[in-house]
Amino acid sequence: MTQPTHIRRTIVLASMAVLLGACSYRGVPDPSFSARDAQYMALVPKVDMDPQFERYEVDYSTSEKPGTIVIYTQDRLLYFVLPGGKAIRYGVGVGDEAFGWTGTADVARVAEWPSWTPPAEMLVRWPHLRNRAGGMAGGPLNPLGARAIYLYQNGRDTLYRIHGTNEPESIGRASSSGCIRMRNMDVIDLYRRVKVGAKVIVK
Repeated sequence: MTQPTHIRRTIVLASMAVLLGACSYRGVPDPSFSARDAQYMALVPKVDMDPQFERYEVDYSTSEKPGTIVIYTQDRLLYFVLPGGKAIRYGVGVGDEAFGWTGTADVARVAEWPSWTPPAEMLVRWPHLRNRAGGMAGGPLNPLGARAIYLYQNGRDTLYRIHGTNEPESIGRASSSGCIRMRNMDVIDLYRRVKVGAKVIVK
């Protein structure tokens, strides 16, 4: 028999309390956003977020300096390091087993409602994208969503991004072509925190 929604939510929240254990955590308010953000995000499907992938400030012990981004692909979690042993933790979607990427990179640039041009290898895998070969303007139908953070290694574009999504149901899953997906509200929050030149570690 299917459990009522409020019972399922209580069970999930109780499980979260066990998962986080003694870890200190608190919710992080939504960032303010522009009229364009509101207009575009209203056109993106709404989904219920698993509480474990909500945005929290948490205890986080690391030798990495504040401003660093650390992504744990197996856990589907991204940490933005704060001073004082804290971090902002976000749920993410990651690359599937065939296309996942790990390594260390730097933030080379960031963009609001970025345009998108599928790479040549993606067009080979998914021929239905060939009508996008010339590029796609930013907006609610664009797979990069509200913001994009561009990752470079040794001055060269890795072609991997941390970005928003028009498929919020993919958060917590391994389903992308290697990029790190975030809810649009979360990537707007991260965009306002991260600086060009910041270190990004993908594990």
